[in-house]
Amino acid sequence: MAKKRVDWHDYFMSIAAQVATRSTCDRKNVGAVIVRDKVILSTGYNGSLRGAPHCDDVGHDMENGHCVRTMHAEANAVAQAAKNGVNINHSEIYVTASPCLNCFKLIANSGITTVYYGEFYRDERINAYAEEAGVKLVYMGEKAKAAT
Repeated sequence: MAKKRVDWHDYFMSIAAQVATRSTCDRKNVGAVIVRDKVILSTGYNGSLRGAPHCDDVGHDMENGHCVRTMHAEANAVAQAAKNGVNINHSEIYVTASPCLNCFKLIANSGITTVYYGEFYRDERINAYAEEAGVKLVYMGEKAKAAT
């Protein structure tokens, strides 16, 4: 009997969970995968600026309950695509936690059309912004938890 293959959404979310294992801020490990037509275009995890010390090594730079030493996974995935000249217009992003408002705005303006996310992270305003911008938010719930 043939083994049942995992569906594409679970596949990409499990890759996002694996990407999150590279995070360098121990307060939260988040991974992101940008995909178009079932092809991975870019990945990102939350971590310090390229070449800068990691939170895990030197501690956190806290501001209003957030560590500001790190770039968020979504922003790193978008930046990695830009750095490498990868067009992410009309793509989708899989993220282990929903984007913060600033990352959501970056996602929307970069041309990403759908955000698949695991746990909900902090900011309900992304729902209204998503509706206004025509970006689809898809909560993967238990499926995302199973992937991590």
